[in-house]
Amino acid sequence: MHWFVSRHQGAVEWLARKGVVVDRQVAHLDLAQVQAGDWVLGSLPVNMAAAVCARGAQYLHLSLALPAHARGRELTADELDAYGAHLQAYAVQAVTGSTLFPRTV
Repeated sequence: MHWFVSRHQGAVEWLARKGVVVDRQVAHLDLAQVQAGDWVLGSLPVNMAAAVCARGAQYLHLSLALPAHARGRELTADELDAYGAHLQAYAVQAVTGSTLFPRTV
């Protein structure tokens, strides 16, 4: 299964323009549905990306160099191209026992 996780229409259009075919596009990923061998594309928080990888799926992050003035608004597919959008594979792993900041105040 190839998932694309995004609630942004510009990102959906950008992916289609690149010729990437996905089986399911969702606004929110239900991790319980992700299986080993799946591909998950999007801009997930690191804890969710780690959970995707822990389930044996591949994670491809929609990366871009977004300037401060462009944050907090919907981007078009053209703007995503202008900001260098690309899919980058990541293998993310949670580190056991590291839930506290290592330095005390």
